[in-house]
Amino acid sequence: MPTSDAHMSIEKLKIIVRKLLPKSRFARSVSLLVGGAAAGQAVIVGASPILTRLYSPEDFGVLAVFASLLGILSVVASLRYQLAIPLPDCEKGAANVTVLSLIMVLGMTLLTAVVVIPLRQPIAETLNVPLLANYIWLLPLGLMLTGVYEVFNYWAIRKKAFSAIAQTKLSQSLGMVGVQIGGHAMGPIALLIGRVVGQAAGIFKLVKIIIDNRGQFKNVTITGLVASFKTYRSFPLVSTWSALSSAGGAQLPAIFIAMIISPAAAGFYALTSRVMSLPIGVISKSMGDVFYSEAVDANSQGKLGSLVVDIYSKMVSVGLPIAVVLIFAAPEVFRVLFGESWARSGELASWMTLGVFFQFATTPPGRVFLILERHGYALLFQLLFLLTTAISIVVGGLWFADLIAIIAILALGRSLVYCFRFWKILNLVGEKFDKLWLPLIKSLPYAALCSLPAIYAVEIYGAEGDDIYVKLALFGLSGLMAIIPSIKLYKK
Repeated sequence: MPTSDAHMSIEKLKIIVRKLLPKSRFARSVSLLVGGAAAGQAVIVGASPILTRLYSPEDFGVLAVFASLLGILSVVASLRYQLAIPLPDCEKGAANVTVLSLIMVLGMTLLTAVVVIPLRQPIAETLNVPLLANYIWLLPLGLMLTGVYEVFNYWAIRKKAFSAIAQTKLSQSLGMVGVQIGGHAMGPIALLIGRVVGQAAGIFKLVKIIIDNRGQFKNVTITGLVASFKTYRSFPLVSTWSALSSAGGAQLPAIFIAMIISPAAAGFYALTSRVMSLPIGVISKSMGDVFYSEAVDANSQGKLGSLVVDIYSKMVSVGLPIAVVLIFAAPEVFRVLFGESWARSGELASWMTLGVFFQFATTPPGRVFLILERHGYALLFQLLFLLTTAISIVVGGLWFADLIAIIAILALGRSLVYCFRFWKILNLVGEKFDKLWLPLIKSLPYAALCSLPAIYAVEIYGAEGDDIYVKLALFGLSGLMAIIPSIKLYKK
């Protein structure tokens, strides 16, 4: 009887989920992918208060540098051939591209192992993370698993197995967090092993899709592999550079901070970045998918400009109140959630908020470069992000030798690039520059109103009272007010 009741409860839950999902196939697919990514991110962020009490900032610094190296190498794991898997008209062509991608992954894995394992000591010393020398053998393994997952992921996309992909996002996060928490007695290596195991956890679900279609791989031939190599050579020759620039801009801060300041500083940055990236990875990505689906038609109808302004205005109205509240509340909230030793991350979050906000608001309209086939502009701005990141960290680190200075300069530099990119988008779609700042002015009064309880908690109550629960209640009030625009947008 209990088993039957549990089964009925699961079936009822499935019915409720189906009702909540959109009716169109495209929108359902987007919802599944976003939901899986959101659940996975929520697991990671939710486990962070536990992990920060099990590991030190120095341990997180080792993980940050390892994850950054893996993130950069993963971009070229299959030389971008995996992106071509959904493109062939016939299954034979897709199977050949898939096998070609796996061969490239194997080749890059062997090349990485040959380079990093013998040079592990010089690499660790150059990066100012001596402990990494003991664990760098995990890098080729992580690269292989990440590359294989990406290949299988694009095969699943071709087969429209979006539910399976969404499940892998959750299983990856659960696998990673499970190992990191359960293996904390081993020290920082558990953080790295968890990062690698997370990729393996995602592969198992997608392997079944490959097995179910194994008959299509019987047609793979040497001739077919060579033909695929030539047909889609633009992916390694062109797409790789844009992807490397993007990965460099995202991953280099942790590496440079460890080199210039210390591994502990990289750990502080890594935790802040992990928490702050949640809205970017979920809300902004889903809004970008919706914008992309509508922008193609809007472009053919001559309405792309108004759509760009509309989506940007919505993102500003949602993001600005939250950003302003975070500027005041982040230090105290981080200290309570993650522990006293991580209060530094809260200070970083306050400074990082500016850059995160402009990234959040301008990322969805960034799909315009794809729609108008202005790939050169997309590459240009990726290179600008990379250059801005490098200059900001070097100037902040070598000149001021201070982590806060690095993050402040980095946030300002990235904000300027994001604004410059959006100005170019407005120019391409025939809109005026005032469309950049008018939504900001319109949303600023409400954002200021939301921040008042947080300001009182920090500037007035913080000076006269030490009751942390009252402070958190005031921060919570600011937060509730700040998410009202998000709720209104969701209802629409």
